[in-house]
Amino acid sequence: MTSLSNPTAGGVSAPGSSQSDVHAKVYGDAEHLQVPAAAAHVSTEKMLDWFKQMLLIREFELRCMQAYQEKKIGGFCHVYIGQEAVAVGCTAAVEHKDPIVTAYRDHGHALARGMDPKHCMAEMFGRVGGCAKGKGGSMHMFDRDNNLYGGHGIVGAQTPLGAGLAFGCKYIDEVIEGKANSRVSLCFLGDGALNQGAFHEAMNLAGLFDIPVIYVVENNGYSMGTAIARGTTMAHSLITKAAGYGIDGYVVDGMDVVGVYADMKRIADKCRATSRPAFVDMRTYRYKGHSMSDPRKYRTKEEEEVFEKHDPIGRLEARLKAAGKLTDDSLKAMQKDVRDTVRDAVAWSDESPIPPMAELFHDVFVEPWGPYTGSSQPQMNGGTANQPSMRTIDTKEELS
Repeated sequence: MTSLSNPTAGGVSAPGSSQSDVHAKVYGDAEHLQVPAAAAHVSTEKMLDWFKQMLLIREFELRCMQAYQEKKIGGFCHVYIGQEAVAVGCTAAVEHKDPIVTAYRDHGHALARGMDPKHCMAEMFGRVGGCAKGKGGSMHMFDRDNNLYGGHGIVGAQTPLGAGLAFGCKYIDEVIEGKANSRVSLCFLGDGALNQGAFHEAMNLAGLFDIPVIYVVENNGYSMGTAIARGTTMAHSLITKAAGYGIDGYVVDGMDVVGVYADMKRIADKCRATSRPAFVDMRTYRYKGHSMSDPRKYRTKEEEEVFEKHDPIGRLEARLKAAGKLTDDSLKAMQKDVRDTVRDAVAWSDESPIPPMAELFHDVFVEPWGPYTGSSQPQMNGGTANQPSMRTIDTKEELS
């Protein structure tokens, strides 16, 4: 079962063109260029909001690249430039109560889900004001209030968690509260994670136990530097992998935020109604390297230029201008507002303190003992230094 997004006016070239050839080279086929789905009925106000979200993600990531070069950001840094339509469109297509989990290219998902840019940037800087108190860094964004359960640095590690989150929500609804399932989970992964055993184990369980998780493969054509066709079987038809587990598969044009929203809304609604999993081959493209140390020598400048001509931000900008909802002046004002927001986030993060060494003891186990005082071992109530007393986690409380 294949669902394909509707290209914007004047956007996608016909099969047989140079663009089609490049898509075939990157993804193994040009299938999603050939059979567009029906256009989505989306208000221009909603599109303007998505446009600003994508501008914010793009500006945030550009500033992260600069901060990384200034040594304000340590460790790895994987930016989301080019893929903004995926996070924004997918997040808009589900409900706030639906949990989301993703991999290490996670800043875009965090911002699209509603994280304060200050808390996101402070986490990048390793500061106390960050969403994970500065201990997670670039790859471990977390926002419980917005039902974002990470950022995960291990390839494919989030895929069983995506199934577990959906299973937990379904268990609460159907078993504890005795009502129909009302939630789905979104689990994002890169195409490189398709070869991880954990992903296949999670898919098997999701198909076997009717778990309402949607696996969104952000297929940008490359893992670190290996083209998908060189590292994954059936690269030209990833949805075949889903069929092996009895799971519906879809192909979506991830360079068009309106199309992403329309397709993902239909997929999420079906997943919610049937309490069944889904698999999405989300065709997208990252304009920068896998990480900041990647020189991108495995692909050509010509290939990058083809995808840059269909930048998801540029496509929506053209659509809004054609509808008379965006002018050059309003665009400049929006860009300035976004730049100011990111600049304020950087300044705020610079002022946020570095976490003390005592923080190493926190957020590892459930803590019945209170704050660490700086002694050689934390002081605990109801246990010893080597064997703390642990409270029982209320699953319903944690997931509801």
